Amino acid sequence: MQCEEIMTGNPKYCVPTDPVAKAARVMKSGDIGAVPVCEDRQGNRLVGIVTDRDLVVNVVAYGRDLNRTTVQDVMTREPCACQADDDIEKAMESMSLYQVRRIPVVGKTGELIGIISQADVATRTGRPGKAAEVLGHISSPSTLELDAA
Repeated sequence: MQCEEIMTGNPKYCVPTDPVAKAARVMKSGDIGAVPVCEDRQGNRLVGIVTDRDLVVNVVAYGRDLNRTTVQDVMTREPCACQADDDIEKAMESMSLYQVRRIPVVGKTGELIGIISQADVATRTGRPGKAAEVLGHISSPSTLELDAA
């Protein structure tokens, strides 16, 4: 099964210069926890992702202005992504390795075409056991070596 078969297509997105208030509104209206960030509104080249956690930890916790703080100030740059024609196993491995609950799907030139969430894995692969395994990896303490801040 390929990523394009289980992804949610045409996801809502923001651009780096959007205020974080807009990202929050997109999350609320779509009942989603992450918004892909595209370079511009024409080419849709994926450049980042902003999550509800990013907003809480990097904006709310510091009392930053929601309308003056931009998405580029808090987004994760160069997020892990998968290609539309990648096997879903590869996407699930990346989700487990990087401990992410959602992974953007890009076309051959890096343009955003979809997103895969844990729910997509659980409901569209026909493999609830694998979905539970991925969730276990995502939720366990990280084993990646991270740069000291």
